[in-house]
Amino acid sequence: MKDSVAKIIEKLGLKPHPEGGFFAETFRSPLQITLPDGRIRSASTAIHFLLPVGTFSALHRVASDEVWHYYDGEPLELTTITPEGELKTIVLGHDLAANQIPQWVVPAGVWQGARPLQSDNAGYTFVGCTVAPGFDFADFEMPDRKKLLQLFPQHTSIICELTR
Repeated sequence: MKDSVAKIIEKLGLKPHPEGGFFAETFRSPLQITLPDGRIRSASTAIHFLLPVGTFSALHRVASDEVWHYYDGEPLELTTITPEGELKTIVLGHDLAANQIPQWVVPAGVWQGARPLQSDNAGYTFVGCTVAPGFDFADFEMPDRKKLLQLFPQHTSIICELTR
């Protein structure tokens, strides 16, 4: 692991995330809301999220909308698959002339996975994620490769790249 990655992890108190990379929750709204199905969640949550080059955030989905915010490092390739099987790839970054964007929303229930793109040798991508209603691991689903291949056989290549 590069020194720059280790320094960020230490400085921000990041911990390993089950989907890959490192994270720290930075905000959990004290406002509680009751969802139509009776679940109680914080109105919003936010995290710092760091992905070293050569790693990825495995395909997963959450039961809330998730906003990705690009901060620093390599551009981030964010791949989504809707429940109907529509695949989309977006690149988050600062280079607007290269069609990179600084922010993207992944709607609730959409599969998502991400990985840093090698560009300026920073060795990492540093982003933030805001979830509303707030994130709860009870609303997090990260199936194995086999299950996703059964659901979306037309996307075999990307599923194999973004699962363990």
